[in-house]
Amino acid sequence: MDNDDDLETLGEQLYTRIFHEHNEDAGKLTGMLLELPAPVLRRMLQDEVMLATAVEKAVKALHVDMHQETSKTRTEEDNDSMSSDSLGEQLFDLVDIYNTGYSQKITGMLLEQDKEAVLKLLSDPKQLEEQLNAALKTLQQQRFEETDISDASDPEDTEGLGEKLFLQVEKLDKLHAHEITGMLLEMDADVLRQLLRERTMLEAAVHKAQAALST
Repeated sequence: MDNDDDLETLGEQLYTRIFHEHNEDAGKLTGMLLELPAPVLRRMLQDEVMLATAVEKAVKALHVDMHQETSKTRTEEDNDSMSSDSLGEQLFDLVDIYNTGYSQKITGMLLEQDKEAVLKLLSDPKQLEEQLNAALKTLQQQRFEETDISDASDPEDTEGLGEKLFLQVEKLDKLHAHEITGMLLEMDADVLRQLLRERTMLEAAVHKAQAALST
């Protein structure tokens, strides 16, 4: 199957999934998501939480564009006049699709490059994915080294994390809070701290746990 056929198939599948909740804007939202790399689109179709997050961001972007009457593709002149804040917001939205748990940090690392390099990342999904993976490896290595030095796997620390986690999970699913918290506590303590810091990451983990409970 060539790339055009593959994209058309992915587009049809995305449209079908999006149409149920956003029938009026399904076409526009599908078109926006199809700007992402094909591997990311396939992953979305297999991960409902990732798809829902991406659609939500596309809906927000669409409403902003409609309000400002800037829904057409930006020209190179528009790109030249973009502010650093605007570049950062666009880059964050793309990075956040990958749901790494380090979206803000990775965006900050990528924004350390000059403006032309950042603009290239916005228009070249493959290059963005390569640099994102490199930044992610760096952050994970740093965290591993920090953990190596400071983490003594204190049971009391894990207990404290469990209590904090339960309070957050209870807000999302009061009925299954105990079961879901128990499932999440099987993760590394470092990941649990990330869940407490990153609301989106916590919601995704809770959704996955709910899916596992319902099977």
